[in-house]
Amino acid sequence: MDSKHKSDTLLLAVLLSLSGGFQDAYTYVLRGNVFANAQTGNVVFMSQRLMTGDFRGALRYFLPLVAFASGILVAEQSAHFFKKINKVYWRHVILILEIIVLSIVGFLPVEFNELANILVSFTCAMQVQTFRSLKGHNYASTMCIGNLRSGTESLSKYLRTRNKSNIIDSLYYFGIILVFAIGAGLGSILSGYWGFKTILISSVILLLANLSMVERKTVEYR
Repeated sequence: MDSKHKSDTLLLAVLLSLSGGFQDAYTYVLRGNVFANAQTGNVVFMSQRLMTGDFRGALRYFLPLVAFASGILVAEQSAHFFKKINKVYWRHVILILEIIVLSIVGFLPVEFNELANILVSFTCAMQVQTFRSLKGHNYASTMCIGNLRSGTESLSKYLRTRNKSNIIDSLYYFGIILVFAIGAGLGSILSGYWGFKTILISSVILLLANLSMVERKTVEYR
């Protein structure tokens, strides 16, 4: 088997991060100011509402947290299950499921905003659990804080050692943050024009991401 697999490429990381930023902007702008990826923000908003006695409002932020945790659980269990099936590349399965769910979200009316946020948070969690490596380094395609820490750490090492590999690593991390920001900006702008169906653009991006993992010769099913 080939020692490399297509989930480790820069192209895939760019597409996933673009989609991740897009999804976060979509849920915040159109689905009631709830974050799909930035669960720290949801914890802050939930706590704020709990402290003021707005339990219904707190629930709006609590449910995406539960959905995110569930997505991590499903992705981890799926990896364990599909690795036993030699002909199925489990990362393809995760992306296909994400595409299907996000496409459904695009047709949910405003009355189902909470369900939409739950579904998007669930798929974001599956994505961040499934795709964690870029050129052998851990990264996150749906949030920025870890990438910011790693990128700054690599930059600090470069300033101290002048090792070119450190500055290259730093540029990878900061580049992913930039792509995420572009996705968030596009998601915000386009949501104003196309409404709820804007999330279908994210599905198209993920379809391209899935295609980018198709091996021409051999694939490592791991």
